Amino acid sequence: MYLADSRSTDARGTQAAAPDTPPVRRRAVVPSTVLALGAVSLITDVSSEMVTAVLPLYVVAGLGLSPLGFGLLDGINNGVGALVRLAGGHLADRGGRRHRLVAGLGYGLSALCKPLLPLAHTLPVLSAVLAVDRTGKGLRTAPRDAMISLATEPAHRGRAFGVHRAMDTTGALLGPLVAFAVLRATVDGYDAVFTVSACVAVLGVLVLVLFVPRHIEAPTDAVRPPEAVRPPAAVRPSQPPTAVRPPRPSEPSRPPAVRDALGLLRRPDLRRLTVCAALLGLTTVSDSFLYLLLQREGDLPAHLFPLLPLGTAASFLLLAVPLGALADRVGRRRLFLAGHGVLLLGYGLVLCPWHGVPAVLAVLVLHGTFYAATDGVLAAATASVVPDRHQGAGQALVGTGQALARFVCSLAFGAAWSLWDGRTALTVTAAGLAVSAVVAAFVLRTVDDTPTTATTQEARA
Repeated sequence: MYLADSRSTDARGTQAAAPDTPPVRRRAVVPSTVLALGAVSLITDVSSEMVTAVLPLYVVAGLGLSPLGFGLLDGINNGVGALVRLAGGHLADRGGRRHRLVAGLGYGLSALCKPLLPLAHTLPVLSAVLAVDRTGKGLRTAPRDAMISLATEPAHRGRAFGVHRAMDTTGALLGPLVAFAVLRATVDGYDAVFTVSACVAVLGVLVLVLFVPRHIEAPTDAVRPPEAVRPPAAVRPSQPPTAVRPPRPSEPSRPPAVRDALGLLRRPDLRRLTVCAALLGLTTVSDSFLYLLLQREGDLPAHLFPLLPLGTAASFLLLAVPLGALADRVGRRRLFLAGHGVLLLGYGLVLCPWHGVPAVLAVLVLHGTFYAATDGVLAAATASVVPDRHQGAGQALVGTGQALARFVCSLAFGAAWSLWDGRTALTVTAAGLAVSAVVAAFVLRTVDDTPTTATTQEARA
């Protein structure tokens, strides 16, 4: 049996000394930081979805608010969260990569809101509580995605975001089930759900503090140039010692300013991604409207309506990791566009005359596939075209553009449904999505989302 020696031999058979440079350490495909952030998101989503599952009934049946009023309330709060996302990304970058601090502030705000919900018996108070909750969500989203990008090698970011989104979706599956169990086991159902949700949210903050590193640096070891490795001592020519020049700093000492964050849109690839994400968001029907149409067009019994989100979440959970890994191989922009093609196919199934449970299941699978092919994949594509020092702001710009566009789509779709009917509104939206996908494919044709793009741009910055 032969044992491989760590030393090398030259052409004369002389054994050469091993290089004095430390070996390049390869990071895990999915680092422990990503798994810790996934655990935080899983726990937090259990808490959030517990509230989401019972909030419509609590507001409409308990407080007497009309469904239209609740829709406007939810839409406005979602818009607030989208705008706050910009501030969260900028603050995380400006604070010297204090992404965990800003994310922890966002998670903490959301946790503090849960015990206040039983005290909100009027619309203004409820609006204020939900606005603070959405503010927390907006603050934490961009720093969290920036930490995932910085902790992962560029070649594996699609897989890492897929793992995170799968863990996040697991929480979305468990939340309604926990809320249902609490409602069945307690007398004061709503108050008990809000109390348990607050305790679970605090647990998520504790996991963030205990298991997520304070500072996360980009994995530069994986892209070290070959000339950085010194030749073996036995074959290195003798040279007089020279003074070692200190390395040039890779980024300026001053923290990024607001103009630097907004100046990211001058980067062509990021600008194209932002524009296309917003364009496609303008023709993406909200989940609530899609489920309502699916229930009506598919002749689904009303008591099964609460199970529709679980079907989408289950499909998302199963496909997030494999589609994220596929995006790393075939290109993230291509899979992002393909995901919207899958969504267009789902719209077609809702409008077709094929009804019944099989049609409903097929639409839910396509809906979950759409999220698996676009949610984390868009974040990974953004990370590939943004320098490391601006990851928070870059993620916030693209995410905010998409969120605001979807908010506008929800308002327009609701108005179209009231003016015409649900089928006509979905038909117009599907036609708009088809046109938007063609335009986005043309705009994104020159976007370079290869794994080394962000590192190259950072070196040029």
